[in-house]
Amino acid sequence: MKVCIFGAGAIGGYMAVMMKRGGVDVSIVARGAHLAAVKADGMKLLINGEELTADLQASSDPRDLGPQDYVVVGLKAHQAWESAEQMKPLLGPNTAVVTAQNGVPWWYFYGLDEKFANLRLQSVDPGNRQWNAIGPERVIGSTVYPATEITEPGVIKHIYGDTFGLGEPNRKPSARLTAFADALTQGGLKPRIYDDIRDDIWIKLWGNLCFNPISALTHATLDVIATEAGTRSLARNMMLEAQQIGETFGARFRVDVDRRINGAAGVGAHRTSMLQDLDKGRALEIDALLTAVQEMGQLAHIKTPYIDAVLALVQQMGRSKGVYPTFPEAVAPAAQAVPA
Repeated sequence: MKVCIFGAGAIGGYMAVMMKRGGVDVSIVARGAHLAAVKADGMKLLINGEELTADLQASSDPRDLGPQDYVVVGLKAHQAWESAEQMKPLLGPNTAVVTAQNGVPWWYFYGLDEKFANLRLQSVDPGNRQWNAIGPERVIGSTVYPATEITEPGVIKHIYGDTFGLGEPNRKPSARLTAFADALTQGGLKPRIYDDIRDDIWIKLWGNLCFNPISALTHATLDVIATEAGTRSLARNMMLEAQQIGETFGARFRVDVDRRINGAAGVGAHRTSMLQDLDKGRALEIDALLTAVQEMGQLAHIKTPYIDAVLALVQQMGRSKGVYPTFPEAVAPAAQAVPA
């Protein structure tokens, strides 16, 4: 099995080392000092008090690597959109593409019931770039639960977690899905196959769409946001708006909103990924976590005043600090509403 990790950062690098050690032929697409370090000394993973090293074929140019059985997209949503055309040399006739981004994926409406089938989300795929360059039929959906970080170029530190959700957008079992799950297992990772991966996408997104921007705006940790009366109420109302949208499009929420918030409170004084990115001057994942949910609300004629307000604030903050990468307006036509 040939697997290319396109964007082998903290999560992608972790997957690459683990899958390589499990016997998979793994290559990576990376750049800069990270790529140079991997080429010189291999990818290093600090985990459970050990340092593991994997020698990987690595390049900044996908043409050097050729067609793959699987491509795992480890980039943030806006980076994946920018890079869609560059992935083409990796795509053979039967290549599957595993999308490992946070938030609402660009392929969300592929394989849904006739009323919603093949709607395109312009907030995460302006101009249908990924839809056309990759094709939704290639996609295996994924949710990512491990926490990892790059401590220096070529070195990944594992913090916690080893679980990855997987599922076919058309909600049918497939040999390619089973084979990829087996490859993760052989590498010591824990795949969970879902009948509808969208349900798990929503469970993870449910917290991210409120806790991430609220933390970025207030600099509060997760335990504070989830227990202080004002921020808990704001998060709860955003989540209820999102739940109505998700359920309109067929998603099932396996826990209730207060249990989800209490679970977040139990994590403790955690700094969300958006707050960490803000502190480090990195681009914020706003559109996949919030703008796409707003767009889905518009498609379904559902009002989202709490999401709208927080989105406006975090967008403006991101613009003022130069960390909100926006898509070119010329390729972002307005959403088309679902008939009422």
